[in-house]
Amino acid sequence: MAGQSRGYGGGRALETIARLHIDTFELTLRDIREVDPKLLHALSVSVGWPHRDNDWQMLLDLGQGLAAVDEIGRVVGTVMWLRYGADFAMVCMLITLPRLQEQGAGRWLMEKAHELNEGAVFGLNATREAKRLYRSLGYGYEQKILRCQGEARPEAFASGMAMHPVKVEGLIRAAAASDRESLLRLDLAATGYDRSIAYQALLPVSRGQVLVRNDEIVAFSLCRPFGRGHVIGPIIAASEDDAIAVSRAHVVAHAGSFLRADTPASNTAFTNFLVGSGMQIHDSATSMAFGRAPFKPLTPAGPRRIALASQAIG
Repeated sequence: MAGQSRGYGGGRALETIARLHIDTFELTLRDIREVDPKLLHALSVSVGWPHRDNDWQMLLDLGQGLAAVDEIGRVVGTVMWLRYGADFAMVCMLITLPRLQEQGAGRWLMEKAHELNEGAVFGLNATREAKRLYRSLGYGYEQKILRCQGEARPEAFASGMAMHPVKVEGLIRAAAASDRESLLRLDLAATGYDRSIAYQALLPVSRGQVLVRNDEIVAFSLCRPFGRGHVIGPIIAASEDDAIAVSRAHVVAHAGSFLRADTPASNTAFTNFLVGSGMQIHDSATSMAFGRAPFKPLTPAGPRRIALASQAIG
């Protein structure tokens, strides 16, 4: 992007905007798009995050962010944000090397992200390690998110269904390109935000299932390569039974391979479906917000997020 300036928040161009001295070395903040993606991937691998090169590239295509670089060019910290509409920023990929976590680098990165998105409502999914930091910055509206993953075993859930069948009215079919507007309509109803920018990246790399009832799509799921295998998400549906119905085909398609889904802990039936299909509860995160509660369905009985696209995208 030589010769170009990207706008941040209110249109500010970002080159080197700040410096922080830690111990005996100096960190410089850079536009994350100007940093070698291989260095970003190396940073996430160093802290045990599963993101592949392609996962990083999707986020770089979708959002904006900062990278903290030391004096010899090593990337030692990152933060990104995705803008959903004019007043909401989904913060993600806050990573710092362990030796910097207790020295203020994470707070510094978050404060700069807030400055560059002044006036926005912020949402994020916090790791257990970072939750205390976000609380100290004023984040609240907490919701537990379960990370379920493992080797997909559709036959295990099928045997359980014989005893506890789930009946769903309507036709389940593969998603088609012509369904795009229906999917965006459901997502808007479930989250309260226009996330069409995210779907521009998600749809070309995903396989989808939709539930059609009375000639209208009422639920859908997407599944795409991510991390160690594939991730199911987003899933948008008005009920957990509908969510299970549009997710079964993905479990069958990836039988014997690594599969993941991130779902709010309140979705007990859907979590049981995941666990019964081989995706054990591996970890948890906390959905948090600064300003107001994020991702609020437009109607109480309408569609809602049963599974996230990812912890970064929401």
